[in-house]
Amino acid sequence: MALFFFLIFAFCTGPGILESSPKVRLVRGPHRCEGRVEVERNGEWGTVCDDGWNIKDAEVLCRELGCGAAKGTPSGNLYKPLADEKQKIFIQEVNCRGTEDKLIKCDWLEDVYDCSHSEDAGAICEKSSPKVRLVRGPHRCEGRVEVERNGEWGTVCDDGWNMKDAEVLCRELGCGAAKGTPSGNLYKPLADEKQKIFIQEVNCNGTEDELIKCDQLEDVYDCSHSEDAGAICESFCTGPGLLESSPKVRLVRGPHRCEGRVEVERNGEWGTVCDDGWNMKDVEVLCRELGCGTAKGTPSGNLYKPLADEKQKIFIREVSCNGTEDELIKCDWLEDVYDCSHTEDAGAICEKEQPYL
Repeated sequence: MALFFFLIFAFCTGPGILESSPKVRLVRGPHRCEGRVEVERNGEWGTVCDDGWNIKDAEVLCRELGCGAAKGTPSGNLYKPLADEKQKIFIQEVNCRGTEDKLIKCDWLEDVYDCSHSEDAGAICEKSSPKVRLVRGPHRCEGRVEVERNGEWGTVCDDGWNMKDAEVLCRELGCGAAKGTPSGNLYKPLADEKQKIFIQEVNCNGTEDELIKCDQLEDVYDCSHSEDAGAICESFCTGPGLLESSPKVRLVRGPHRCEGRVEVERNGEWGTVCDDGWNMKDVEVLCRELGCGTAKGTPSGNLYKPLADEKQKIFIREVSCNGTEDELIKCDWLEDVYDCSHTEDAGAICEKEQPYL
């Protein structure tokens, strides 16, 4: 019996499949945390048969991808286009307990039979916040590079840091093309000496969509915060469709156009702003953008009746402006909105009172 389990283990975790991160991914979904499941073997990506695929398996996959909790296990053929008929199906009968940190640590079979791409597995994970960011720059698309690990933010040593690495970072942040790789110590204040340096020798080929998919070393040696990596990206874009052209912000339900509940636009749809982190510096920028003079207050958006319809989305939270920006788009903020309702919508009062146009 012991020999049998040994052989099964060797069979299921044989060389080449899922040996180092990232070797799993979700494709064709609306974001990196939803889509058709794929695993990698010897440089080739294949799908997973959904025979036996369940929420415990998705929990492990979501955890490995850093995508939060598993939300569903839809059929992978919902994500178009379907996998090419020439693409292989690598594994089936995945059987996780749900506590593993990687799919490699679950039981599964490589001997795939009686399965087609119409049975590819899919997964929906809770979309997580970005795991990379630029800080202390004039806007969210320039600054010192930071990456996140286990809820803690650390810097990147600039040993080996180059334009190809910055290209990937800018792409991941939705900030357009890379324009430069300045020293991170140009951005004051410097990182606190207690902050860790998480990675060095980043080596991207420039085509990756996330920094995590590039080669890098976690064993950081002989590097200090005076060698932190920096990046300058071309544009101030904040993701598809959001605040791309003026006017993309407005104040509604107030006595005039310079006071009310804050709304931003994405893909032709108006959504509200969660008031978590909302303060006078943010309002200063909003008032400036609207041509409404100086900021006078940050009231709750639910003071302005009627309240936002429950079907209206809350688009962003944790807005963080330094107060000097000329547009809200140039501030830091998060699109991953959770634990926020319309009773927490942000509001603003600006000095200049103008009639509605």
